[in-house]
Amino acid sequence: MVKELKLDLACGQNKTPGFFGIDIEPVEGVDQVMDLEQYPWDIESESAQEIICNHYVEHTTDLIKFMDEVYRILKQGGQIRISCPYYTSMRCWQDPTHKRAISEASFMYFNKQWRDVNKLDHYGIKSDFDFVYGYAFYPEWVNRSQEARDFAVKHYNNVVSDIIITLTKK
Repeated sequence: MVKELKLDLACGQNKTPGFFGIDIEPVEGVDQVMDLEQYPWDIESESAQEIICNHYVEHTTDLIKFMDEVYRILKQGGQIRISCPYYTSMRCWQDPTHKRAISEASFMYFNKQWRDVNKLDHYGIKSDFDFVYGYAFYPEWVNRSQEARDFAVKHYNNVVSDIIITLTKK
């Protein structure tokens, strides 16, 4: 029986148990040293069933190239779960190595139907993902009502610490 390839991209020293860890630094837990800014990656096309990427996409120089490369290596129906600081969180802006802010809308561009409807085919994006998202709330918002949180997410800063996006390859 062939074991499904599960990757933890940019895992650092916090590799997810049961996943193959990839990072630019040869630290404990890293199974393969690779610069994720160099494309294409040394990973076979359509080989991964599941990918985790925690706190990296806000650092990447080219999110389009990164997502297209993820799309290339994922099997059809495969998923990537991305977590990163939410755009209205001070955590998004405190790190001087962050290159971008991420919101729910950031991943619409990686859905072909949405690009077609909005006449954005000239962007040259190859990815075609469906996605869902959720939030990690700051502690003072965790036990508030759903209605209060929904309002706060739209109107206040520092309500959501991280956004968690799950994208599924079509």
